[in-house]
Amino acid sequence: MEDKSLIILKKYWGYDSFRPLQQDVINSILEGKDTLALMPTGGGKSICFQIPAMQLEGICIVISPLIALMKDQVENLKKRGIEAVAIFSGMSKREIDITLDNCVFGKIKFLYLSPERLYSDLVKERIRYMKVSLFAIDEAHCISQWGYDFRPPYLQLTELRKLHAKVPFLALTATATPKVVDDIQEKLNFISPNVFRTSFRRSNLAYMALKEEDKMGRMLRMIHKLGGTGVIYVRNRKETQEVAAYLNNHGVTADFYHAGLDNNTRSLKQEAWTNNRVRVIVATNAFGMGIDKSDVRFVLHLDIPDSLEAYYQEAGRAGRDGKKAFPVLMYQQADVDRLWDNFNTSFPSAKFIHQVYHYLGNYFQMAYGAGVGLSLDFDVVAFSRKYQLELRPTLSALKFLERDGWIAVSEAVFIPSRFKFEVDFQELYKLQVQSERYDAVIKLILRSFGGAFDFYININEYELARKLKSSYQTVVELLTGLEKLQFASYLPKTDAPQLEFLRPRIDYKNLYIDTQFIAERKEIKRKQLLAIESYLREKQCRSIVLQNYFGEPEQTECGACDLCLMKSHGQRIERALEEEIEALLRAGGKDIKTLIEALNTGDDVVKLKVVREMLDKEKIKLEQDIYMWNMKG
Repeated sequence: MEDKSLIILKKYWGYDSFRPLQQDVINSILEGKDTLALMPTGGGKSICFQIPAMQLEGICIVISPLIALMKDQVENLKKRGIEAVAIFSGMSKREIDITLDNCVFGKIKFLYLSPERLYSDLVKERIRYMKVSLFAIDEAHCISQWGYDFRPPYLQLTELRKLHAKVPFLALTATATPKVVDDIQEKLNFISPNVFRTSFRRSNLAYMALKEEDKMGRMLRMIHKLGGTGVIYVRNRKETQEVAAYLNNHGVTADFYHAGLDNNTRSLKQEAWTNNRVRVIVATNAFGMGIDKSDVRFVLHLDIPDSLEAYYQEAGRAGRDGKKAFPVLMYQQADVDRLWDNFNTSFPSAKFIHQVYHYLGNYFQMAYGAGVGLSLDFDVVAFSRKYQLELRPTLSALKFLERDGWIAVSEAVFIPSRFKFEVDFQELYKLQVQSERYDAVIKLILRSFGGAFDFYININEYELARKLKSSYQTVVELLTGLEKLQFASYLPKTDAPQLEFLRPRIDYKNLYIDTQFIAERKEIKRKQLLAIESYLREKQCRSIVLQNYFGEPEQTECGACDLCLMKSHGQRIERALEEEIEALLRAGGKDIKTLIEALNTGDDVVKLKVVREMLDKEKIKLEQDIYMWNMKG
């Protein structure tokens, strides 16, 4: 009898077999066990919860911190005929209410939630009444303060255990040290330890870390030599444009990508690169999540990532097709110094955090005692500029305010305009008869969209304006007018990050900040920086260093990284020198000066090293300052 998991895999995803580890993880979930899966970037983590969820009765709740990725997965599931919805910052309470109702009473199979949603009593109460089959926690390392990307809202995940004690948890991550692996299971209250992991060794990747003063020149030479498509990671948005322009000016088709671009622009750039119309994408670390391009031949870092976890994930976007690929990190001493400068400004004082909280209240004109549950567009750069605050400590202050439960901040994501009728068809018809002004737009919405009486529908004001042969502004005025008359709800599009107040505003003097936690995070971060600095200066095989960092004891050298190649090259030189020395000394004894000058291979340092080693091994002997071949050696 054919495996039911394979039948579903073939029917909805079109694959004939699972990738390594997927079947084991799926079986563990189907047996009702809490499970932690460590799988590399691009290893097919989503299949591990989507397949068992399709077999189990009820709804699978997926927690993910990446709104753009949640939206992509929901759209992909819908295209396969699977009912899925998402709830995240930027949605109205009414939208959330309707979506949750559908999860309780409808046929929704997957509910995607951003972790900060779990602060809401409304969300938690509705989850209580859902028939939940599985909780899937993506980017699970975010729950651990020992992890490289700790996110405070993840600490709310234990609330799910209280709501459905017998429902299994599946935690998924690409990178975790042994300490983080233990911490994830502890924080999620695993009934018993249960970890599935693939090796961190990527045998087709030739890791390199090069100290380089002329990064741009070296980058260009490498791109020409390596061939294929690639990603270049840089520190900031300005650099993405500068490096892309440099490559285009030197004959390499390139484009830039960062979080400040609107959703449509990012999609177009990503699509052009995915389909090889653009050879190189130059990006900040905003690029990568959900990217499914297997033939990336190189990933170049022109700046040092903040941790080995981040580097491993970004470098791992190369060579997913199993063919040889090159993750290369180029650095200068100034880059190392900058890392430590950033570290020193990333842990602000309690006084500074109080100040940021106070300014937030003023920025949004929030009265004391008000604001709880309010989600607002938030431009942190504009906020920092207005109050003359340094950006990096401000970002850190927001994160610590989030950790202590005062606010929640989500990343920038495009949310289209949404619309819903709030009256029944008869009431709406009366308005059409009484007001010619609204008749045309109402007819167009009814003709173009189904379900506008029951759900929020996504609309495009420009498209409506084109069909009505009207202006964009007129359409916005009509939609806004329907809302003012309470005949409809109209939510304009946004692509701004969202900030939500989780508690009513209080006087900053009464604000509690956990300074002990800040001190602990600082020490964790210090160790992470020491680890990546050590990786740069390490003389041991790069793959071994990475595997050991992630708790995978490994002694076999990869033979492909820059250090292995140098070692191999050095060994070839030493073997050639030994042969030269043997030939010279078999012909007759020589003093050290004559011997060294007669050797054609290597520099003087290597020549002397080989002579000493041959002496130690008694292959040659020294008598009265004359080196001779040892016939007994």
